[in-house]
Parts: sequence; C-alpha cells; structure tokens
Amino acid sequence: MPNLPLRILVLEDHAFQRSVAVNLLQRLGCQQVLEASDGAQALALLDEVGAVDIALCDLQMEGMDGLAFLQRVGASGQVRSVIICSALSADLRRAVHQMVALLGLNLLGDVGKPLHVEGLAELLDTFVNRQISPPQPLRAMTLASETAVRHALAKGQLQAWYQPKFDLQNGEVRGVEVLCRWQHPTRGLISPALFLPVLERCGLLDEMLLAQIDQALHVQRSARAQGFVLNMAFNLQTVQLANAQLTSTLKSLLAEHTSSGSSLTFELTESGLLEAPATSLETLVRLRMMGCRLSIDDFGAGFSSLQRLCQLPFNEIKLDADFIRNLAHEPRCRAAISSTLALGEALGMNVVIEGIETAAQRRELLALGCTQGQGYWYARPMAGADLLNWLQRRNHGKGTDE
Repeated sequence: MPNLPLRILVLEDHAFQRSVAVNLLQRLGCQQVLEASDGAQALALLDEVGAVDIALCDLQMEGMDGLAFLQRVGASGQVRSVIICSALSADLRRAVHQMVALLGLNLLGDVGKPLHVEGLAELLDTFVNRQISPPQPLRAMTLASETAVRHALAKGQLQAWYQPKFDLQNGEVRGVEVLCRWQHPTRGLISPALFLPVLERCGLLDEMLLAQIDQALHVQRSARAQGFVLNMAFNLQTVQLANAQLTSTLKSLLAEHTSSGSSLTFELTESGLLEAPATSLETLVRLRMMGCRLSIDDFGAGFSSLQRLCQLPFNEIKLDADFIRNLAHEPRCRAAISSTLALGEALGMNVVIEGIETAAQRRELLALGCTQGQGYWYARPMAGADLLNWLQRRNHGKGTDE
C-alpha cells in the first residue's frame, strides 16, 4: 500500500496489543499513528493535536472505556471514522455498531481480535477510496407552508404512486402499496417528509387519504379491465381511526367505483397501536367487517406487543426492512424473520417482507419460507399510468417467453 496521508488514533489499554496495532498501521503506510491507553488519555490527545481520520477503538478497558470515549467524541467532529477492535462477543459488538450510528459517527468496520493485516488494509483502502467526509450536523428540514400544502391538495398535486408487492416464488404481483407524492409544477417531486407532517398538523390526513383512495380505485378499475386484479394498500395513521365517518365515507367511495372492501388493505404502524382507544378499535373492526384487510406495518421496528397483536383484528404482518437489510451479517435477523414467519402462520396472518433489494436477499428469504415481499429489487414506486404500462409489459414479456 502506498504512503497514506492518514492520522489514526489507536485506543487500546493492553500495551503489547497497542504496539502490534501501531506497527501494523505504520507498515501499511499510515503517516501519523497516535496511541492512548484509555478514553481520557485519548480525549486529551485529541484536544492537543486536533481531529483524526480514524480511531481504532477497543471497547473494554480500565479507566474510561471505549464506549464512554465514543459517547464523548460523537458530537465533537474530532473522529471522522471508527474501526472497532474488540474481543467482546459478536452480539455486543453489533449493539455497539448501532450505538456508533446513533452518535453520528461513521463506522468503517469491525476487525475483532487478534488484528489481521489483511482486514485492516482493506478498511484503510475503503476509507481512502471513498474519501469519507466528516459527519455533518443534521440540518432541520424546511417543511412546506400550510397554504402551499392546502393548495396542492385542492389542485390534485398530491398524487397516488404505487409500489408492487410480489410473490417471491413466481414473481406474480400480489398487490400494491399506495404512497403519496407531491408533483409540484415547478419543483418536481417533493419528499413526503416535507408535507405529511403539515397535513397531520392541519387535520388534512383524511382528505388526503380519500383523494388517494379515489385515484387508486380508478387505477384498480383500469387494471381490472386489462385482466389484472390488484389489492390496494394504504397507510393509515392511528389518529385517523378516531374519525367516526371514515368507514361510511369509504363505503360510498367503494360503491361509486363498484369495488369491494376486500380489494383494499390498510397498513398501520405498530407504535401507534399500543394504546388504541375503544373508538379506534371500533373503526378497525368495521373495516374488517367491510372486507378490508388490516396490516401491521414496520413490525419489529418499535416495541412489539404480542398481546396487542393478538387482540387487534389484523390479518397481515409487514416486517420492517431493517431485518432483511442486515440479514447477511446479523444472524439474529435470520432468527427474527423465521420466528415472525412462524408467528404469522400460527395466527393465520400473511407475512410480507419489506426492503428486498437484491436477488441474494430474495433467495435467502425463500429458503426461510417467506413467500411475499416488496422492494426495489422488484419494482420502485411509480405513477398510476406507469404502473398500468409496467403490468402490460410484464404480461407481454411472459407471453413471448411461452
């Protein structure tokens, strides 16, 4: 490896292991290698010499340990990236990975112990090639104004977009999730994060939902005319369950489009359902009585309550995308997915895995027994006309293959 213009801090309380790490880094061409035997000494060193590119950090040590050191430097900008070097068990190190991310630090890697020159060299090479920037303080998002959002809703600029759910075994479309996108006439697509909070604050979530359902039912009818039966899934906030008129208005919309409740699914996040009042439960029951499906969304992302899962009338579980994202390198995620699939089967509930992005992930999920999924590997969200064209192209492609 060529000479590397890197400043690296080795935080290790064991003198021999610290010496090994320093020598390895110097052999790999690092220009400046600093060392400290505990967190307090490391902090003093940083105050004296300034920021470092990488901290090679042990976790368990006498005095201020690595955890306390990471907490202290998290918001300081004195450490650009972190490499964990610890003999702690894998599950504890995985928890530290999460901690590093929450502190706003960049985790370059985890080399464990004893140190191996190949793994260390690969991480240094990654750092140099990516030219990792120091973590920047999060900037507050500028929400759209209430006037602009009301205007967008009135002018039909808040449009329904569709992301397919699919059968992992044969690739058939099982339905679509309906998402809201703001198609601004001059600014293009605006992130939902900039207008959904405004809709909620102004009490406009129901108006937006009904507009989405109306648009989606038009698309559903067009798809049905082309031979495609699509279940439409909508995100529903817990606060909306308190609207006593929701189900009656929905019935009118379905009648207008000659559609049935069984063609709709409503997805609710689990975090808002832990203390659902009686009025909310009534709405959930009425939706099921209409034939609608109820899906508990982002399952496992919050503090899951199995008791509430059994009490509430859900018939689908959508497992949070973090489980599949970490499947390859976190054994516990595999166990969590398997357990959720078994739980769904025992409760008579479908399980849909979110966030599938690669063919390898699909194969892994099939091996675990998963049959339904959603994610960019299959299709990204698209406008209604694009969805209809996409369905036709897929259908024609199959006809050609046959």
